[in-house]
Amino acid sequence: MLAAKVEPNVISYNAGVSACKQGKQWQRALALLSEMRESELEPNVISYNAGISACETGEQWQRALALLSKLREAKVEPDVIFSYNAGISACEKGEQWQRALALLNGMRAGKLEPNSATTLGSARARRASSGSGRWRC
Repeated sequence: MLAAKVEPNVISYNAGVSACKQGKQWQRALALLSEMRESELEPNVISYNAGISACETGEQWQRALALLSKLREAKVEPDVIFSYNAGISACEKGEQWQRALALLNGMRAGKLEPNSATTLGSARARRASSGSGRWRC
């Protein structure tokens, strides 16, 4: 019997990147996203969100923001629930309140409606920026 060769696709890569988040393997998640592009597969919003979340879990706020930027450069429409909230959470974990507030402002400029998680993250950022509190994870 001939062995079937299954070619990876966007869905299988997305599953891999998501698994890396769960396994706290942000480096591998980023490697899979690079491999995906090298394979001439275009990451979608799910791909980027999984990568941003993996970086957020790994407390890699710079990389999370870089992926959010790449998402926009690739003309992929970010979403509030995953894209921005994971970016804001990554900034929160990295005590980068200015960047968290900049993301919130970017959402509003892009006419994206913040949800309760976004509001909570931005409230923490405002409190930290006013000196009335510390970041809590």
